[in-house]
Amino acid sequence: MNKAIIGKKLGMTQIFSPDGKVIPVTVVEAGPCPVVQIKTKDRDGYEALKVGFGKAEEKDLNKPEAGQFKKAGVEPQKVLKEFRLDDITGYSVGQVLTVETFAEGDKVDVVGLTKGHGFSGVIKRWNQHRLKMTHGVGPVHREVGSMGANSSPSRVFKNKHMPGQYGNERVTVQNLEV
Repeated sequence: MNKAIIGKKLGMTQIFSPDGKVIPVTVVEAGPCPVVQIKTKDRDGYEALKVGFGKAEEKDLNKPEAGQFKKAGVEPQKVLKEFRLDDITGYSVGQVLTVETFAEGDKVDVVGLTKGHGFSGVIKRWNQHRLKMTHGVGPVHREVGSMGANSSPSRVFKNKHMPGQYGNERVTVQNLEV
């Protein structure tokens, strides 16, 4: 059976295993997550749960959002996510999902956004070396350097490490232990 919950990373710490090894752990505030809507195969074409997380002020919502929470009989939530599950028969609108859904030792897949660094150069983005800081190198100490060959192949190859958007991308880490 699939299980899902929305959480917020609070930080990191460490615990010690029984044999004395240090294990790094992530502290996550998971839930409570009220079920706002249940999508069924008959009405929507697929089965899913729409779940909320984090209290929101009524004034921060537009009318369609406020109406959705009012119809479900749930307090307004900041985050709304949809989870496609194998079996949704055990859930009802207004039911609150908590961390008790998971047992110690369960394996979970965690999906989140990486920290955004904006438009970054190759030194920060790809860990390239800078040029020497001596005379004769010119004013380009943090530039890309060589882009590639000359008239053959007459182009820059795909996936060449260049400056650009760094971070703020969706990443999935699989099989983490609760």
